[in-house]
Amino acid sequence: MAKQKAIIKIQTYGIHSHWDAKSKQLPKIKEFTTDIPAEIDIEFGFIINIKKARGAKIRYCIDHPQVHDKRGEPCAPFVGEVHVSNNDWDFYLGDTIWAPVADKCGPWRMTIELNNVIVADKTFIVFVEEERSDETSFWKNRGY
Repeated sequence: MAKQKAIIKIQTYGIHSHWDAKSKQLPKIKEFTTDIPAEIDIEFGFIINIKKARGAKIRYCIDHPQVHDKRGEPCAPFVGEVHVSNNDWDFYLGDTIWAPVADKCGPWRMTIELNNVIVADKTFIVFVEEERSDETSFWKNRGY
């Protein structure tokens, strides 16, 4: 009997609530978007659901080529592997912004591979919100 093909669906993407990697609870979606303001501790990424792939190994990658280490060298993409633990499995791939925010701005590509094929792929654009001088911004900043 032929093995059934895995079913992969991106359930959420964008800004999420804070995620505790030690918890079994995945973060909750706050806003569906690929435009991420460069604010310290903002959590962003995506949640996928994989069906019919128990025991398979996925490979994930967060490519943020503009981020630098303490020596000023560009950091390598963040990669890892995880085994799918059941036949209806949810997985969160994401990151946060930390100081300094200047080198965090730009495209962040997040991918997940199953059997050497990219099955989930999102690029988030991290940006610094510029101060606006229009009337709306004036009143918004005063709590109206």
